[in-house]
Amino acid sequence: MTNQYDYIIIGAGHNGLVAAAYLAKQGKKVLVLERRAIVGGSVVTESFGEGFTVDSVWTGGTLRPDIIKDLKLSQHGWIPSTEKPAFISLLSGSENLVLDSDPVKAAESIKRFSEKDAAKWPEFVAFMNKTAEFLDVAYATIMPRLPKNFSFDEGYGLFEMGLDLRLMGRKDVLNLIRMLPMTAVEFVEEWFESEQLKAAIASVAIHGATLGVMSAGTGYTLLHNWLNRGGLSHVNVGKAGEITQALANAVKSFGGEIRTEAEVKGIQVDTYTCKGVVLANGEEIFADTVISAVDPKQTFLSLVGPMNLPPEFVWKTQSIKMRGSVAKVHLLTDGNHSIPEGTVVLAPSLKYLEKAYDAAKYGEVSEKPYLEVTTMGNVVSVHFQFAPYQLKTGDWRLDGRKVEKLAIDTLTEYFPNLQSLISNSHIITPLDLETTYGLTEGDLNHGQLMLDQFLFMRPIPGWSNHKTPIDGLYLCGSGVHGGGGVSGAAGRNVVRVLK
Repeated sequence: MTNQYDYIIIGAGHNGLVAAAYLAKQGKKVLVLERRAIVGGSVVTESFGEGFTVDSVWTGGTLRPDIIKDLKLSQHGWIPSTEKPAFISLLSGSENLVLDSDPVKAAESIKRFSEKDAAKWPEFVAFMNKTAEFLDVAYATIMPRLPKNFSFDEGYGLFEMGLDLRLMGRKDVLNLIRMLPMTAVEFVEEWFESEQLKAAIASVAIHGATLGVMSAGTGYTLLHNWLNRGGLSHVNVGKAGEITQALANAVKSFGGEIRTEAEVKGIQVDTYTCKGVVLANGEEIFADTVISAVDPKQTFLSLVGPMNLPPEFVWKTQSIKMRGSVAKVHLLTDGNHSIPEGTVVLAPSLKYLEKAYDAAKYGEVSEKPYLEVTTMGNVVSVHFQFAPYQLKTGDWRLDGRKVEKLAIDTLTEYFPNLQSLISNSHIITPLDLETTYGLTEGDLNHGQLMLDQFLFMRPIPGWSNHKTPIDGLYLCGSGVHGGGGVSGAAGRNVVRVLK
């Protein structure tokens, strides 16, 4: 049968493509189905007009080194840059804080605010790198379905992870365990005294999350984002689409098939067993195994349907916290905007960042937002927080321009000529993230990265190993353990479960 496959992957985001490439490399008959006309999901580079090409949602990024090596992505167009751009915090009335990737250069900039902090900086970077390595090991470990069905194989994975933790040394282990549940404020205050430096670091902890710097667990989100970026700043800016295009090329080179503009309307289930999928045009495609790269809520509540699932599982799925609050504003200028290269943040103080979050708690757009800005030639891209998906008043179909104006007006305070240089703009609201990019409630991570939604509790307790109550149906998107941000870990891990 031409419509019979070994594996169907729903969604050609980076995790779905990673899983597809690994499976196709094993000689399996693989089909990837993508709703949009292009592959990549939210890891895409798109054109919004002449000379107006940007990373639409995720800024740059990279994949785990083992994925790049295993899938021979260098042969398919993906060679990540070795350049580590600077992380720059905008400050009024003084020179900006420039945290260069070279700890010595960064310390020189920090010294203007605190000699003590400058001396502490190399130690801090070393600690963050070391603990991020352990988090990477944790993300590579298949989490057991606690408290159910604890097997020897799953236990052995935890045993190996425990060994890695022990090898860190007692002091670093203690600091890591303390860090995860801490607020970002508590964590940075244990290291530094300068408000400018503390706020700059803490801003990374709330990037993409509907949390404030005083929220518990932002120590964990800081470490998560540090791992995915390889430090404070974004890497490979402007090249998000190259990552997923190289993955698509790899899938095809291994014999896999990718179909775009092929929206999956439903997953076929017969007595808790997956049989295949039905497309929006009515076409039925069958497979022994279906792997969903879309978020858990959409997978179970829309594609599978509550009637095909245990009631308790449905309730737990409905309880997954999404809570997107990010908007993207892309600006086309003549290039004379004077915004420095690297990752530029507006995070002047810890109080400023917490106040920006306060608005989102009440369904309001922050009037004084936390901004993260990157440039690619003439294009300025602004990551805007906080703009909650659930507005108390207003409608995202009408209110997108308010966010755009706020972003431009806020940046103009630091770059006075910016507004006059803009010739075109494109706003992506939380509603656009949901309708265009398939991110339920505009949540970039397919579910908030929170203490009650990570490790063996992601996406929900008891189902952290990519399996589902439906035999033959698996998850591989950012909403499962190892996911969140751009890394490919979730797509790689599901293949290990299938062996």
